Amino acid sequence: MSVLTSPRGKVEVVHCRRTESQDVYCIKSLIRKFTCKLFGKLNIIYLLEKANLAVTLCNDKEEIMAQATFLDYPNWNVAKQDDWVSVFRELDSDIPCTPLNTLFMHLFVAVDEYSVGCCKEILRTVYKAVPELHFIFLIVPSYMSLGSTLITVFDQVGNIPCLTYEEDFAVHMCHRHSHYPQLHVRKARVEDHDDLMPIFMRYDTILKETYGEYFLAELIEAQDEENHAVVCEVEGTAVGFMSVCSRVNMQLLHECFDLGPFHGLCFPHPDDVLESPQDLSVRRSQDAELRSSSQGSQKIVEELQEPVSPDTMENIQGNIAREAASEEALTAVHSGNVSEPEDIEKLSDISTGYAQYHHVSSRSLASLILPEEPVHFRPIYRGASAAFCIQLFCIDEKYEARSLDFMNFVFSLFSDKNFCVISLPHLTPEFFLIQNFVKMVPFNTCTLEQDLYVFHRAGLLKSIDIRFATLLDTPGVENLVSTLMLNKSILEDLDHYNKARKDPDIEYIRSHYNIEDFIYFSHHQREEHGHMHHFAFNPIFRHYTKFFLKEILRLGFKSCLYYRVYPKSREGKIAVFQFQNPYAHSLTSALHYLVPVRPRRQIVYPLEKLGINAPSKAVSKDPMSYALNHTNRKLTLEPKITVNAKIIVVGASSVGISFLETLVFCSHMKFNNLTLISTHGLPGKKLLDTEQRKFLASDHCFNDKDYALMSLCSWVNVVVGRMTGIDRAAKHVVLSTDKIVPYDHLILCTGQQYQVPCPTEADISQHLTNREVPNSSQRRYTGKVPRNHFTLNEEEDCFKALTWIRNNSITTEGNIIVYGNTIDTYTTVETLLNLGVSGSRIHLVQPPPASTITCINNYSVESAVADALGAAGVTMYRDAILAQWNDGLHPDPIYSASFTTPTKPFRLQCSMFFSFCEKNVDYETFKALNDACLVYDSRLVIDTNFHTNDIAIRAAGSLTKFSSRYYSNEWTHSNFSSKEVGFQLAAAMLHLFDPTLEPVTEPPANLDRLIPMYKGAKIQGGILPGSYHYLHIAKPAIPTPLEVQMAQPNYGLELVTGSAKNGTYFRIHINKYKMVETITCLSREPFPASNYIRLFGQHEQLLNNLCARYDENLITDLYSYFTEPWCLALFHDRFIDLRKELRQILASKEEEDLPSIEQLAHQIEDEEINPTEKPRQYLKRVFEESIYKTLVERSTLDYLHYNRYHLPMYAWPGII
Repeated sequence: MSVLTSPRGKVEVVHCRRTESQDVYCIKSLIRKFTCKLFGKLNIIYLLEKANLAVTLCNDKEEIMAQATFLDYPNWNVAKQDDWVSVFRELDSDIPCTPLNTLFMHLFVAVDEYSVGCCKEILRTVYKAVPELHFIFLIVPSYMSLGSTLITVFDQVGNIPCLTYEEDFAVHMCHRHSHYPQLHVRKARVEDHDDLMPIFMRYDTILKETYGEYFLAELIEAQDEENHAVVCEVEGTAVGFMSVCSRVNMQLLHECFDLGPFHGLCFPHPDDVLESPQDLSVRRSQDAELRSSSQGSQKIVEELQEPVSPDTMENIQGNIAREAASEEALTAVHSGNVSEPEDIEKLSDISTGYAQYHHVSSRSLASLILPEEPVHFRPIYRGASAAFCIQLFCIDEKYEARSLDFMNFVFSLFSDKNFCVISLPHLTPEFFLIQNFVKMVPFNTCTLEQDLYVFHRAGLLKSIDIRFATLLDTPGVENLVSTLMLNKSILEDLDHYNKARKDPDIEYIRSHYNIEDFIYFSHHQREEHGHMHHFAFNPIFRHYTKFFLKEILRLGFKSCLYYRVYPKSREGKIAVFQFQNPYAHSLTSALHYLVPVRPRRQIVYPLEKLGINAPSKAVSKDPMSYALNHTNRKLTLEPKITVNAKIIVVGASSVGISFLETLVFCSHMKFNNLTLISTHGLPGKKLLDTEQRKFLASDHCFNDKDYALMSLCSWVNVVVGRMTGIDRAAKHVVLSTDKIVPYDHLILCTGQQYQVPCPTEADISQHLTNREVPNSSQRRYTGKVPRNHFTLNEEEDCFKALTWIRNNSITTEGNIIVYGNTIDTYTTVETLLNLGVSGSRIHLVQPPPASTITCINNYSVESAVADALGAAGVTMYRDAILAQWNDGLHPDPIYSASFTTPTKPFRLQCSMFFSFCEKNVDYETFKALNDACLVYDSRLVIDTNFHTNDIAIRAAGSLTKFSSRYYSNEWTHSNFSSKEVGFQLAAAMLHLFDPTLEPVTEPPANLDRLIPMYKGAKIQGGILPGSYHYLHIAKPAIPTPLEVQMAQPNYGLELVTGSAKNGTYFRIHINKYKMVETITCLSREPFPASNYIRLFGQHEQLLNNLCARYDENLITDLYSYFTEPWCLALFHDRFIDLRKELRQILASKEEEDLPSIEQLAHQIEDEEINPTEKPRQYLKRVFEESIYKTLVERSTLDYLHYNRYHLPMYAWPGII
């Protein structure tokens, strides 16, 4: 916040922010004729699209006071975009302007009364936001004066001709030192104590309490050749302090961190051991970082390998960290962050830290937890230490953007050192100084709780020349990437680049990804989109990555860059993965400077029916799916909010995946420590990709394609293991391998799983019935699980069962028992039939139901499935309870299974036993929760904000139930869409990290006992016996028999076409509000399920007056009805935006003297007006006679026109 005073004495409190698209109208209102003469006639939207930096100045009422736009090339066409440097150096060789330190002002507008103050405030903000910036140029026609505002900050340096017009243009320059100067750095003196102590005390008092009131003066006095203290000053006043030391505990660093990319922070030595004695076929490190050679050349190159295979990203968690004494941990004071010494004499030995998983390493594009290998080679460095450490650092918040000014001076104090290191607690926010450092990866045996950051002396270089690659660069690039993975692929692509350049398939990208969340597509020409294949960058210059990307755009005349991450398809055995050369592109640390782009939901088109009105092949084609990452000119100077908090998600359920997806796609945030603990790692391995039938039913939250489009392995650490304990005091999770994973926030999303049934041990020779046997439903099976017993919960379980079937000739011999009464029993039976198992050898045994509600809850569908089972020869047994395996003998393997019934028992021979008994919480999970003293009452108890009784532990999904104080035991997360629950969980967490969100307000006292009600549809589907494709979509509700629902007086309407037995069944339930509430489909032919899901919650009139047409017998087949061209817009992913826009039009007052349509409806309902005609007719007449009809039509036509690449089957004015 700053205060501006006008010449008349008026005062405004102002602040700067990034310019947003909605500012355009106000910016235009500030443009004067004089502005157009200075800058030319500008398209403001186009200018903002191409700007590197656009800043808006607002007052405390959020009224726009001024705006300025900056680009990295000059305006008025005085020089080519890619070659302006030579022109300006010829103008004045004394001005050392480079692309790194220069921007050009292309527009400035301001409220006249405050224009001078606004201009200075914006320039100060720009210089603060871009520390490398030193010059801002302003180019205007030579005959124009700058006016009373700009002339106060710009000085003319010369004239240059224009490439287009026959006239000269004046070049004016604004230098940094006039607005936000570099800081003067010098050795500290004892008299600086009084200036510095208020800065320290503003943020932390621990140092003073621990070491006394004059600890800083004592530290300054203790300087010697190994310890130095420096300050930065402004006008003779010290505003910042840094204490550095050349003694670094290198042994501890080598034990805790992978320092290979920097040669162990040591000088090369002939006796260095950089590789294991054995000739490794694959280097242990997959970082693709170039290790220094033993001959002394220090090639420091890093490369992030594209995560071609999610499975290569899944690693078993090592022993990451044990709790260290909090009083010994270093902290950092810098604008609220203090780096404090444990002890003056031991300072250098403790200047190390624990870096939580993250580095620019190819183990993961985010960061990975390293595997613990039986033989773990670590390089041995025998050279002298090349590093010094920062012990203590602080700076006044006003000058923190100039923190890097310290580095030149401190490196001059240690002329024999090449590296500077600093350690920080991992929860310390990334302040300006360490944003220029590289964060190191810890080993899995690291016992420290701090992050280690490294900075190389060469990172201070400012003369960086970036140009196009040529064939002459091939030897240099080959040398650069010689030890990198995929170096051959890089060189091949370099050769291809020099032979032919290919632009990305931009039509496909636009239609399949939400790229328009980041750009106005129409303002970018086809040739302005670029595709990035490789990015090999020296890690010592990592803080220049954004500048490198900016230069790629400028020199290549590009405005957008895209990087694709392809998934890895399975080859051979499970857990055997190799890189696919066609897709094995590499990427360095640039990934964190790109933004992941959300995929768009696609319409399933009836292409044959549409004919020539179908979308182009560029839109409708279905190539290999990939995750898309993006940057553009606007993003090159936009920082991200870095979150280092360790967020651990346990369980790869749909809730957990949705939670991770929401965090990953927060484009303005960077989560460095997202970790998933899962028994089988990330889902989406396509283990059953070649199988048309899946063993398990689907909830339609995520499929294999969705996982490929997200590429979570690029951003999420994966620990393959099972949680067996939680240490709440130490804040870590214990795994089945006795390894630990520390957390700051623990998210439990393990869900429920099918359990091994516990036989009642009833002897069927005694002819017992169900009444005479003990109830074993609450008992847990503790014996050895038979090898031919299968409980299918995940794709890996299904793959294991499929492998068993094929390896043991189950398709040709032996009985298969499927035990359970869930929908998964039906989908499994259908899969077995499809695999070639004879129906006569399949026995479907259903235990007594726990309630009167069946898994399908539709008699027509159940009858069709039962008939299909009978036709296939499958034998069904109802109300049967498992009594014994192998007549009570050793159950491994199972040869027979005995069951009791209400009448007489029976015994079946068995080669495979599938169990789908009622799902429950896994015992190991329950024990971990119970031992951690988390409140558990048949489920893990949570409140409405997902909290357990531990504030650091949240939970969601079917694992949980709401606390009894809400008096809503019938409602749990199981009643809602898992994807929506995961999204809401992430939204609740984001308020902890995202400062751009409005603070959460506590609910009123009378509402704090209400549970949240989510609105997303609850979906289940699969292929049932008889090859019936089944889909059921319903609103969240307490399960109730369908017959009971239909008996309710306010049930609504039921629309049914076709017959379930014929495989043409389509049922829609329209509620009393005329909204689609339930959809049930059963068809022998595949149907576009994703299209039908979009029908949920739509008004029947939106479906072309569905009820009226059905009553008039105009609809005989709903499948055919929803393939007609008129309805395709309903399935479009942006149709919901159109609905919101139209509702906003009807709710707004477009005519000053008349109420809005929404207000009229309320007035009629409240009987404030009594029209002579029917209310509907009255509202329709008012709508048609007012401006609302025109606005609605225009908005609808604009929607169709803008999305015509998806919806070419609709006509709009101008094409007929």
